[in-house]
Amino acid sequence: MRTIAARSLTEGGDARITLSGAGANAYGCPPLPDPELVALGSSTASVISEPAFEAAAALCVRLAARRGEHVPEAARLRGTLLQLSGADAVPGTEAVLAASGTDLHLFATQLVTRGPGVAVQAVMAEASETGSGVPAALAACHFAAGTCQGHTVSRGAPISAQSPCEPISVALRQADGRLRSAEEVDADFAAGVEQVLQAGRRCLLVLTDLSKTGLLAPSVACAARLHKRHGERLEVLVDACQFRLAPASLADYLAQDFMVAITGSKFVTGPAFCGALLLPPALARRARRRPLQALRIYTARSLWPDHWPAAEVLDDEPNPGLLLRWQAALVELQRFRAVPEPLVDRFLQGWGQAVGERLRSDATFGMLPVAPLDGARGGRWSGGRWDRHQTIFPFLVYRRGADGRRTPLSLSEMVDLHRALAQGDAGVGDPPLAAMRFQLGQPVACGQRDGQPVSALRLCASARTVVDAARSPKGRAEAVAQAMAALDKVRWLVQRLG
Repeated sequence: MRTIAARSLTEGGDARITLSGAGANAYGCPPLPDPELVALGSSTASVISEPAFEAAAALCVRLAARRGEHVPEAARLRGTLLQLSGADAVPGTEAVLAASGTDLHLFATQLVTRGPGVAVQAVMAEASETGSGVPAALAACHFAAGTCQGHTVSRGAPISAQSPCEPISVALRQADGRLRSAEEVDADFAAGVEQVLQAGRRCLLVLTDLSKTGLLAPSVACAARLHKRHGERLEVLVDACQFRLAPASLADYLAQDFMVAITGSKFVTGPAFCGALLLPPALARRARRRPLQALRIYTARSLWPDHWPAAEVLDDEPNPGLLLRWQAALVELQRFRAVPEPLVDRFLQGWGQAVGERLRSDATFGMLPVAPLDGARGGRWSGGRWDRHQTIFPFLVYRRGADGRRTPLSLSEMVDLHRALAQGDAGVGDPPLAAMRFQLGQPVACGQRDGQPVSALRLCASARTVVDAARSPKGRAEAVAQAMAALDKVRWLVQRLG
């Protein structure tokens, strides 16, 4: 059954979930647990843990034993997610399951559509900070060559007869990777919204919390102000696909009538390709009769709330892979929620301080700036919640030439470095850390230095990092030591490059 479950975990997504000849998906993750790999790359993806895999395998047995079991299991997963995420603090919130965060953006465009002749245009953060397929999804276009339901489509083509509207994109960083000011970013988002509304279109404002490099934009205050000013002409989608949110913060978004897109595959460390769109009560009431015919090849009836009339047009083709991935993710989320929030807060503060100090003090690295999340620069008004702490640490990697000058590694070198970190082949005379294997976040483009494109690796804390650290009195020290060892291996590999 482990073999069948492992295969099912790779089904019901798009091409990115397909295994390569090396037995891993596009994010470098196999479908089976790999306990020797130190998982510090949750901003991209994580390898499934043994407890999560066992739970997925048990669900696989139940689905195989009874035809039609996917319907009650999907309902159970939606209900558990609402409870564990904190969404149940806003009664009437509803959940829709989907294969990926990109699918969720596509769903959102359809739920805010008012019918033929009324176009929807999104205002979003730049795709390099969100995802390459997000602009197409927000334009109501196919974002890949195939769908999670197994249909072949033409990438970039509209999903319906409605003419697509390309999103307006806002840059979050300057050309060299430095932060733009929160005031400038908010002003650009506000200008984009005005441009959409003056053109007679409805606007979907996408608030990214958090981006690939740990940024929040526009500010919560800006989004709330625009939503209040423009009413139902403007809907807000919170792209929280990293799901680095305390339950109270997520509830705050829902209470403001914002949709929230989350995944179980980033901070939570479930397998890649399990997403959910959380719909606040008033918006759910407005949307439950919106036409969903254009989504028939992307979703199934059982993945939507039971009482939605609009969902009756959807086929009820099961997606067992999606259900197994969410089952695995919810195991991780439940384990994380069992850790008292004050302990989570203290751990993330200490871990982040240690990682930040190392990145700032070691000449091999150049830490990419990340704005505070506590409201000082337009954060989420998070008070003392644990999600005010930085958990994604993006950094450049430098080599020192014969002339003593530091130059950043190129994108191709960073890709090779990222791959080498996950390998554990130690040769004669190599240090012990050469045999250690680390998974960091994949390189992400972050502008240019000296006229050359550069990218950043990302060292990340995750729900699993916290849970593992909470197991013993020495857990925090061991977690910090793992992060330091990962950076030690980066430095060793760079020295080998010369």
